[in-house]
Amino acid sequence: MRLQLPLNALRAFESSARHLSFTKAALELSVTQAAISQQVRMLEARLGTALFKRLPRGLAMTDEGLALCPVLTEAFDRMEAVLRQFENGRFHEVLTVGVVGTFAVGWLMPRLTAFRATHPFIELRLMTNNNVVDLATEGLDFAIRFGDGTWPGSLALKLLDAPLSVLCLPEVARRLKVPGDLAGETLLRSYRIGDWTSWFAAAQIPPRPVRGPVFDSSRLMVEAAMQGAGVALAPTAMFEHEICAGRLVQPFDIEVDSGSYWLTMQKGKAPTHAMRVFNDWIVGEVSREGINTSFEAATVSS
Repeated sequence: MRLQLPLNALRAFESSARHLSFTKAALELSVTQAAISQQVRMLEARLGTALFKRLPRGLAMTDEGLALCPVLTEAFDRMEAVLRQFENGRFHEVLTVGVVGTFAVGWLMPRLTAFRATHPFIELRLMTNNNVVDLATEGLDFAIRFGDGTWPGSLALKLLDAPLSVLCLPEVARRLKVPGDLAGETLLRSYRIGDWTSWFAAAQIPPRPVRGPVFDSSRLMVEAAMQGAGVALAPTAMFEHEICAGRLVQPFDIEVDSGSYWLTMQKGKAPTHAMRVFNDWIVGEVSREGINTSFEAATVSS
């Protein structure tokens, strides 16, 4: 059985402690200064200790007041945050998803309107990154990452394969008759240093030094290619809009696999209702690709 909490007295004390003033607390809580003072005295009597030192000009907290104040402030903040999530008689859940920028722009954003229409009471918060993310310390429910699905301490659900292929401007593509013609072009690089080497092998041409600019995002690399900086090697599935619009061309049908996009969550984390909804939604969106629809523990290293 819970202790009967003197909520009005606790609110009066917490507000007075933040402002170090009964008068300012009274204004915040829309009561009189005398009412605040009385509530604080009632709380002090119940606890058997003074919480404030009454000074000629304002208040100072005692050691007991300093111990109690942060606990109450955190509790009231958490209650306020939850109450703010109710709207029109429904509870709004917050879902925080970290996502690599290329996937965010190339796949997720075009579908967000549909997600919002179907699930209006989930507040989706997207945090983009360059594939370096820590689910626990960054407070993420999910992270959508590119790789082989092996991240320590994570469960991973494969979403989309994303083979890499050459992408460039139409005028550049007209110069590229065979893969060997790339020798005369600036080859843009990602942080994955072996991508071009793998593509050369798939194209059955000798490897060549690659000294073009390095990008930490395929989205940035392809943007550079569209501005004439060179030729990119990127996942075509993330740039279908640009290809269909004619702003990008895939001059060769040669592709190389360097990873996939995965939905990951912290191992051992209990999924919230919003997490289950988002998982089901994104699985439904990619189901036409024949992807597995359940989380599997990723292989982890000690």
